[in-house]
Amino acid sequence: MKVENHTIFVQTTAGTDILDLTGRVSEVLGESAVRNGSVHLFVPGSTGALTTIEYESGVVNDLRQAIERMAPEDIPYEHNKRWGDGNGYSHVRAALIGPSLTIPVIEGRMALGTWQQIVLLDFDNRPRERRILLQISGE
Repeated sequence: MKVENHTIFVQTTAGTDILDLTGRVSEVLGESAVRNGSVHLFVPGSTGALTTIEYESGVVNDLRQAIERMAPEDIPYEHNKRWGDGNGYSHVRAALIGPSLTIPVIEGRMALGTWQQIVLLDFDNRPRERRILLQISGE
């Protein structure tokens, strides 16, 4: 079995960014020697998350609104009281979705559905350069 490690960097804003990473991950996978196995993605930090979705404006906005309903920005958070940085909601949102994602690789391609894309969600209240770690493993 072969294991390869790669990194993708993405610049985000101070809002709830939902960014399509599918093309970038496909490019890295295309350069990989792994034909069958998996690609595992992980975003370090406690205010970012990864998932899949159909990346079109309607459903992206629906997701953004659903996240706002689950963990509203404008309610009291203990984190904000302790640290005063105003991003308590960011930590809660990221914890609900999770920092990692694993996708099977079959014959050199990710086994995503027709309308399924990989997205980074950045919930922090300030711009960041996000680092996404990719680990491709298999044969």
